Amino acid sequence: MRILLSILSLVLLFSCETTEEEKKAEFSTPFEKSSGQQTATYDEVISFYLKLAKEYSSINVQTIGETDSGHPLHLVTFNPEGEFNFKKIDPKKITILVNNGIHPGEPDGIDATMLLFRDLANKETKTPKNTILTTIPIYNIGGALNRNSNSRANQNGPESYGFRGNALNYDLNRDFIKSDTKNSKTFSQIFHLVKPDIFIDNHVSNGADYQYTLTHLFTQHNKLGGKLGNYLHKELMPNLETELEKKNWDITPFVNVYNQAPEIGFSQFMDNPRYSTGYTTLWNTLGLMVETHMLKSYKKRVLGTYSLLQSMITISEKNYKKIKEIRKEAVKNISTLKHYPIGWEIDTLKNTKLNFKGFKADTLISEITGLPRLKYDRTKPFTKEVKYQNYYKATDSITVPKAYIIKKEWIKIVDLLSLNNIEYSLVEKDTVVNLENYRIKSFETNTYSYEGHYNHYNTTVEKYFNKTALHKGDYIIPTNQTGIRYIIETLEPACVDSFFNWNFFDTILQQKEHFSPYIFEDTAIKILEKDSVLLKEFNLKKITDSTFATNWEKQLNWLYKKSKYYEKEHLSYPVYRVLKED
Repeated sequence: MRILLSILSLVLLFSCETTEEEKKAEFSTPFEKSSGQQTATYDEVISFYLKLAKEYSSINVQTIGETDSGHPLHLVTFNPEGEFNFKKIDPKKITILVNNGIHPGEPDGIDATMLLFRDLANKETKTPKNTILTTIPIYNIGGALNRNSNSRANQNGPESYGFRGNALNYDLNRDFIKSDTKNSKTFSQIFHLVKPDIFIDNHVSNGADYQYTLTHLFTQHNKLGGKLGNYLHKELMPNLETELEKKNWDITPFVNVYNQAPEIGFSQFMDNPRYSTGYTTLWNTLGLMVETHMLKSYKKRVLGTYSLLQSMITISEKNYKKIKEIRKEAVKNISTLKHYPIGWEIDTLKNTKLNFKGFKADTLISEITGLPRLKYDRTKPFTKEVKYQNYYKATDSITVPKAYIIKKEWIKIVDLLSLNNIEYSLVEKDTVVNLENYRIKSFETNTYSYEGHYNHYNTTVEKYFNKTALHKGDYIIPTNQTGIRYIIETLEPACVDSFFNWNFFDTILQQKEHFSPYIFEDTAIKILEKDSVLLKEFNLKKITDSTFATNWEKQLNWLYKKSKYYEKEHLSYPVYRVLKED
């Protein structure tokens, strides 16, 4: 009887245990079950990671912040040591943050990252010792829930996918600086919690046809600057290419062309701070957008993304000490900068030669329009030397001030600074200080709506010193801090993605007071009678400017703006600069 009970106990024990094959089947993804034809839905993705975290102590899922969809963002972390408090994780280790589904119609990274986290958890792929892997499984939740099969007109699979716009129809990869969305605000929380050394954003690209499944879009190395930019350009990028070559995955720089054959050459994309890698660069993070080729099969694109993520872990394992060291040095060096570049253009004297693998392109006559059209012939592949312009040079710079001062009324600006861990202090009492002021000299404005804004560009300023009245509670933002890049890129009006150019200060552009010509005519006569210098300047302008000479309204307006009656608030930028002592 005892023998029988023992046998029954063993049978019961073994029947309750989950075999490795059963466990593997349990964590099989929709991508695998469909033989590479489908991508997981939002609910399937979150459910997958929650089950993974329940099964494996190396996986953790956190719910952080809000999105415009009403659903929270999730942060998933793989750490074989089981420590998920980022304040306690070994600071010697590299942290990688992978962002997926910023454009949910480009879901390759969503599925590839699910496979990678599972394979790391069950040790089917080598466990890293010096790397912590984190991911936002789906960043654009609203877009992921807006599922369809048609919005990616040129894309080869999957069967259905999400939409590019988020719940409020924002393109989230244009929102990192202006932060109009809850998604972007929560991303900032996650980014400053994780403090990643390497950031990867997974995308899918179109624009041209070529042989590659994988392309890389690293943050622009000259803009990143110093040893860190040099490391990215001369070591990280070539190392990634080499690692992928070992696995028989060809990769090339992002093919930055539109409706033209890449064999004529192309330039590196400049990722300004509105974009994810442009934003993360502001904190000296090594940034990479993965751009798979949308005309390749979905299965191949996902497997290629998986291999790239694996390769980046391999690189971080080998180079974790160096990456930590040069990032630390970059933070130290940038805090002592005297000048900061705010404008960039392609350096036409430098370029890189690529052995580019493309397809022959012909210009044919369109059967639809009767006009010339571009067509690629996949039966005619080639490898050809192509000029790649991946060097930029600064076109303008500013002198880095000791601090900026912002009036306390501009609370939206201060909220964004706080969100991004920018340190500041408060003016303790009302006072008058001689500060460098800006007046907006000129700017142009887009005539079409762009991500909820009619943003400005080609902005220039006039500098002048003025005894400026400060009030208790105004904000003092020192530049000697980790977020110096963010501070300058947002508060210097001429920077391409400044808060000024994103319309945050548009109320200063409208003149509030004016004059009645029939009254001011007499006032203007008295002004000129008392100011001989102004009279000479006025007469000279009438002689040299024929339009001005024949337009009474322009003449009176010119005199009005030269007078004490013209409001000083008009075009006066309400952010002031405290200059460093020589």
